[in-house]
Amino acid sequence: MSDKLHITGLSINDLAEFVQEIGEPKYRAKQIFVNLHARRALDFDEMTDLPKAFREKLNETARATTLKVESRYVSADGTRRFLMKTHDNYPVETVYIPTEDRDTICFSSQSGCPLKCDFCLTAKLGLLRNLTAGEIVEQIIVVLNDVYGAGAQTPHGTNLVAMGAGEPFLNFENLIKALGIMADEAGLFIVPNRVTVSTAGIVPKIYEFARLEKRPNLAISLSAPNDELRDKLMPINRRWNIEELLQAAKEYEKTLRRGERFTFEYVLLGGVNDSDAHARALAELLAKYDLQRVKINLIAHNSAEPLEYRPPDIEQVERFKKILESKGVSAYVRRPRGRDIYAACGQLAAKNAPNLVRV
Repeated sequence: MSDKLHITGLSINDLAEFVQEIGEPKYRAKQIFVNLHARRALDFDEMTDLPKAFREKLNETARATTLKVESRYVSADGTRRFLMKTHDNYPVETVYIPTEDRDTICFSSQSGCPLKCDFCLTAKLGLLRNLTAGEIVEQIIVVLNDVYGAGAQTPHGTNLVAMGAGEPFLNFENLIKALGIMADEAGLFIVPNRVTVSTAGIVPKIYEFARLEKRPNLAISLSAPNDELRDKLMPINRRWNIEELLQAAKEYEKTLRRGERFTFEYVLLGGVNDSDAHARALAELLAKYDLQRVKINLIAHNSAEPLEYRPPDIEQVERFKKILESKGVSAYVRRPRGRDIYAACGQLAAKNAPNLVRV
């Protein structure tokens, strides 16, 4: 890529500095921001409320877009999966999940992932690189434009989940900057309570996240009730074990505002971590740390080659849920979406899925 600045990752204040540096008045910053984020225009020539000479100057010095959509798949359930490439040819995956009352966009924070969770296809890639704030924001704009068209109003609210490729807390600064840009009421106006950030358990960042004044929701991937099993499934546990993780979760719980909860995600692997005994051990673990304002999202594993794990039996998922509820734990079963296009949890591999037709 040339030395042009990717301005989709700039706040209004950042843009004010940029426009002044190129000899333009400060008020141009908000005009650019509104065009980029409220109107979702990724071509300066489409920003017709700006003087032509200024648009030419922008084309010479800046870029609004750096991502290229390589493939797009549409599931039978309406889910859309996008494979994009960065300017330096790294893969980025984003998933759009529609429901009757809201859209959910699952975005990536890294290209690939370094954490090597044993049940996740994305982990097989390893870490390629962190995404910039602009690349994170641009994913959302690209998806909304694909679904509704540039500039069109969305019919209902948009929720964001940082659960795509990568560990968000290992790209913390860019993540938080991107979320701040997307929360600005002059732009996308996706406020923090409509955003969930999922971590595999980067303990120091949980404490840092807890201190944020404008904070999204938190989800922690747990997936095992003991260290021996979690060490195998999620190697990050060897760095910060379950005790350290749940101590951080307890401290985080103390910062919750009225009505807030946080989530533990538990991927159910058939014959591995889905037994009645595992369910009871999980409930006992939460009781040990007196975690009161937590819910458990149960996620049936989505099988994909070359992973050797299999999904749990449907009946056992319900048994697991009922055991937790009998122990006073709020538990929910997450309905899988987009399995047929490799868009479901743990399936993103930043590659063209086999036997799929691009749409």
